[in-house]
Amino acid sequence: MEWLLILLANLLVGACIGICGIAGFVLPMFYISLGMNTAESLALSFSAFILSGVIGSVEYWKNQNLDLAFGTRLGIGSLAGALAGVRLNGILPEEKVKLLLYLVVLLSGLSILLRKNRESGQKFRIREHGIVTLLFGAVTGAVCSASGAGGPVLVMPLLVTLGIPVRMAVGIALYDSVFIGVPAAAGYLLRSVSEPLLVTLLISLAAHGIGVFTGSRAAVHVNQTILKRAVAVGSVAIACFKLATM
Repeated sequence: MEWLLILLANLLVGACIGICGIAGFVLPMFYISLGMNTAESLALSFSAFILSGVIGSVEYWKNQNLDLAFGTRLGIGSLAGALAGVRLNGILPEEKVKLLLYLVVLLSGLSILLRKNRESGQKFRIREHGIVTLLFGAVTGAVCSASGAGGPVLVMPLLVTLGIPVRMAVGIALYDSVFIGVPAAAGYLLRSVSEPLLVTLLISLAAHGIGVFTGSRAAVHVNQTILKRAVAVGSVAIACFKLATM
């Protein structure tokens, strides 16, 4: 029964990521609700984020919605930040890590609900500032890897605010999630590796990959605004429930 739930969760979350780039942050909370510890939950989640990042990046690049030069600069900062985030996670008590995850999910969901889809008029454009890009990547990478928020749900809205068009921001955020996911997945797997977890990892990755691929192909037929709002409302509700019952 648990494996069936894991299959369904990864199919649904993968499809949402393929369509609009967000929803991955739901996975850590899902795994924790199954009774897994934080390290196991984040190991499985970040492994999936690497896969969805690769598949999503390729699809967005094909559609000319991925700036590889800027995304790589951002990713270098995120890689360093993710390494720091994994170390921070190891220092903090598990309850504090869960609290951080729920707060990041809550704030990310609210940011999606409140953000206006405006692509012009920004006074500051991050692509013109290399050092700021590296710092932005380092900070967001650390927050994401420490809390379990995959990347796009936090990075994408901020990139739009900083002058990146919406679709381009989704593609860059998916690409960036690979840079965050590699050190994060490796760090958490080293803490929690076991034969049962590796079996679960293979099952979850297969389902997640199918979901992302299917979602990316169906993206043109789905109202992304409605889907993003639905994911945001659900995320806010789950985060509030988790925070209230801690």
